[in-house]
Amino acid sequence: MLVAGFPAGSFQTNCYVAAVGPGEACVVVDPGQDAVEPLEALLAEHRLTPVAVLLTHGHFDHTFSVAPVCDGHDVPAWIHPEDRSMLADPMKGISAEAAAFFGGRMELREPREVRELTDGAALDIAGFTLRVDHTPGHTRGSVVFTTPTEEGVEVILAGDTLFAGSIGRTDLPGGDHAQMLASLRDKLLTRDDSAVVLPGHGPTTTVGRERASNPFLQGLELPTTGRGL
Repeated sequence: MLVAGFPAGSFQTNCYVAAVGPGEACVVVDPGQDAVEPLEALLAEHRLTPVAVLLTHGHFDHTFSVAPVCDGHDVPAWIHPEDRSMLADPMKGISAEAAAFFGGRMELREPREVRELTDGAALDIAGFTLRVDHTPGHTRGSVVFTTPTEEGVEVILAGDTLFAGSIGRTDLPGGDHAQMLASLRDKLLTRDDSAVVLPGHGPTTTVGRERASNPFLQGLELPTTGRGL
């Protein structure tokens, strides 16, 4: 499996591409601010053809370039319905102070085709399967995408739910700290230690590393039954 990425824009949001290998179809995950040109360079480098854009949540630092990327390649964007409104109205997802910095207004738009994600769905796309897990906390519609490698190791595209040494903030509109902890406990700490975490910002990590050393995960009890909230 080929997974590659780069930090985009002033927020250094990680934009990823995932494919079964070079020269194949791919998905694009979280094309943020100023992502179009470096994304096109990455696609050309690996000879990849996008078939969809996947969004881990609706904050504009992850969605800023979704319309030009989707419409430029004639592909759909996938997002959880709880966050869809932020595609056209990003002010819904930021603080009053941040909104004032942008003059109280930022004009974005939805791509021509938007499809909605559901918890537990399996997306058969670009030659592999991605499982969708709804992980509210950072936003109401946050999700993580998971796919296994040929060796059986899970790769988790985690957005702003889990970082190396930290977790997503919950003080913005739609954030909920209790929901965040439940999502982490029930949807991420259930994974093998070997699972690779590709976060929305910062370096790659593993579930085992975060279980052992992430201060925000200490003391979280694993669920005794089921995987849902």
